[in-house]
Amino acid sequence: MSSDHVIVTTTAGSEAAAHELAAGVVAARLGACAQIVPIASVYRWEGAVRTEPEWRVEVKTTATRAEALTAHLREVHSYDLPEIVVTPIAGGSDAYLAWLSAETD
Repeated sequence: MSSDHVIVTTTAGSEAAAHELAAGVVAARLGACAQIVPIASVYRWEGAVRTEPEWRVEVKTTATRAEALTAHLREVHSYDLPEIVVTPIAGGSDAYLAWLSAETD
């Protein structure tokens, strides 16, 4: 098992914002690729339970790039408190993980 690679997850309030976040991190080589998935989020904010459509952005990157990616997302995100979660990748295709590393050098 390896934790040299991670998935950094965030959400966006619109599909356009999600595409902008994804394109920005890939262009900056902070992530090798990003997937955008429409979701419904239920959460408590400012004392009220809310249900909103969101778009989850999952960025594949190396563990060494996770801190820079997290800082970038905090800087450019439109939310006051964006979801930013880093999850280790325990394993996978060696060829894919090598590509992921090469794309984030």
